[in-house]
Amino acid sequence: MTREPRRAGSNHNVERLRLLAKVARMYYEQGIRQPQIAARLGMSQSRVSRSLKEAGELGIVRTIVVPPSGVYSEVEDALRDRFGLRDAVVADTPDDSESAILRALGAAGAAYLESTLTGDDRVGISSWSSTLLATAESMTPRTVRTAVEVVQIIGGVGKPSVQVKATRLTEQFARVTGATPRFLAAPGVVSSKAVRDALLEDPFIAELSRSWQDLSVALVGIGSLEPSPLLRESGNALGDDDLSEVRALGGVGDVCLRFFDEAGTRLDSPLDERIVGISAEALRAVSRVIGIAGGARKLKAIRGALRGGWINILITDLATARALLADDAPDPLPTKDFP
Repeated sequence: MTREPRRAGSNHNVERLRLLAKVARMYYEQGIRQPQIAARLGMSQSRVSRSLKEAGELGIVRTIVVPPSGVYSEVEDALRDRFGLRDAVVADTPDDSESAILRALGAAGAAYLESTLTGDDRVGISSWSSTLLATAESMTPRTVRTAVEVVQIIGGVGKPSVQVKATRLTEQFARVTGATPRFLAAPGVVSSKAVRDALLEDPFIAELSRSWQDLSVALVGIGSLEPSPLLRESGNALGDDDLSEVRALGGVGDVCLRFFDEAGTRLDSPLDERIVGISAEALRAVSRVIGIAGGARKLKAIRGALRGGWINILITDLATARALLADDAPDPLPTKDFP
């Protein structure tokens, strides 16, 4: 990025410009400190400082930021501007395979969390997710606590025999951050609203659900209607009838099993009443909602999540980021409340 210089006027004669160039070269190219420049040229240090400032204004010195290989600052800025995000991270991948994307997102997610968690954060984590697992496994345990609590915000998904993996994911994040883990001992999807309501009346689950209002960070995956290989292996949380209903309503993806369409509008579905987990409204109230997702299979879901404001921080891969920005029509900025 180059700053537009101020043109030199007639009052700047050649000798004056030559002096400014000499001062600038001594400081920027030769690494000579301002006091030494002042001594060599017989001028005050304040005049050296003013000369350097003027050299910048006249374009004698130009600042150019060259991002290193694998860093895509301009793409990240474009994502922030396009979707009204608080932050965006774009990860480089050697190829577009799901395994390569998963490794890259895990490393990028880990680096982002390690650099942004404050030590006072209460972190909510959604259920079993391949990207969140990759992130947790890429994080390095710290000697200093980086979070107070790690709280499960949706019940386990898949077969009962593998729902315990959601607990293990929460436990892993708590271990690497030095936080206290808090578990949601319930399935993420139950058979009826009555069963859901009965579970939420359990004293332990009720206490946990109240803690969701104290979260400062929520770490979530973004699901598509096509189950990931991980969910296929562990048993998808939703049956064919549920998925057909979501498709019929125009659904393209979910965050914490709260489904939305291409515009990001939340779906009004009976399925919503069977979810044991954080509500859309409670998720919206969290200051930082970090979505980690990428790949062609999830493109529509990620776009819907961005359009609907389901997340305000996105960590994704370069190909997905470029595809998100490729639409001709600008996306409206997310509103405060869910549409």
